[in-house]
Amino acid sequence: MADVLSQNEIDALLKQLSSGELDVDEINDEPAVKIKDYDFARPSKFSKEHLRTLEIIFEHFGRLVSSNFPAYLRKNVQIDVMNSEAVTYSEFANALSNPVLLGIVNFAPLNGNILIELASNLGYAIIDRMLGGMGDPLEKARDFSEIELSVLERIFSILVDLLREPWQNVIEIHPRLERIETNSQFAQIISPGEMIAIVTINVAIGTVEGLMNICLPFMTLEDIMDKLNTKYWFSMMQNNNEEAYNEYIEAAITKAQIPIKALLGKSSISVMDFINLQVGDIIRLDSHVDEELDVYVGNIVKFKALPGSGAEHYAVKVTEIIREE
Repeated sequence: MADVLSQNEIDALLKQLSSGELDVDEINDEPAVKIKDYDFARPSKFSKEHLRTLEIIFEHFGRLVSSNFPAYLRKNVQIDVMNSEAVTYSEFANALSNPVLLGIVNFAPLNGNILIELASNLGYAIIDRMLGGMGDPLEKARDFSEIELSVLERIFSILVDLLREPWQNVIEIHPRLERIETNSQFAQIISPGEMIAIVTINVAIGTVEGLMNICLPFMTLEDIMDKLNTKYWFSMMQNNNEEAYNEYIEAAITKAQIPIKALLGKSSISVMDFINLQVGDIIRLDSHVDEELDVYVGNIVKFKALPGSGAEHYAVKVTEIIREE
């Protein structure tokens, strides 16, 4: 409550005004105190800096998905981070439709889980593509069958594994897919009033487009909030020296599968002879028994070898390495 002026204070104030010692305009020009509204129902736990850092992390995640998913879906995959925002979990849950695809991910060593929501039309397109179709979504939405969820579980597991690398500059995580829910009521990982950060990603699989939302509760990220700023993120990137990065690339390449074949020889026969081939017939090749064979890695000749056998299997013994292209 404001202080009440006494009669003597009022008389002194009027005397100063009449004598010119105190100017009314100067009193009115005093800066007003700025009052900032605070919503207690939606406390500000995620700053713009936090949200921007999350966008950078998931832009890296999007590049990994774009380069890895075409190998599984045999279609072009485009990923674009659209925006990030902080809302309450109830707002996110109320906006979900049924059926919905919700991947519940254990974000160890951090406490709690995160959610990956994938649009239903993308789910139908992925299933159709994985089972040999053209990757077209269903015209009318329906519940997912157990077989379809098993197919989608593999895709979600790949998504979860790709989360490791983008978060390395903040914390080394070991995420694990716990389950997939198709009903949002069974995915209450936190209380409805808790604050979450949502990163919205646009996913295009061929001509089919849909949204993927990553739900990150504050209670899960609370222990690393001080690291979710661009200054810390970029400083950690600089600390990762080029040698370590080269070792990582080399380790990734060494796991790649490459086809190897040894060519015994070539021959040309007529279509009639080919049709009339019987068991025991002999096809004469253009190479001799004691000649070295060409061994191809992909479509490039990389070795010379002699034919033989080993452990009851046909084999070749490498005699020369061809280092030229």
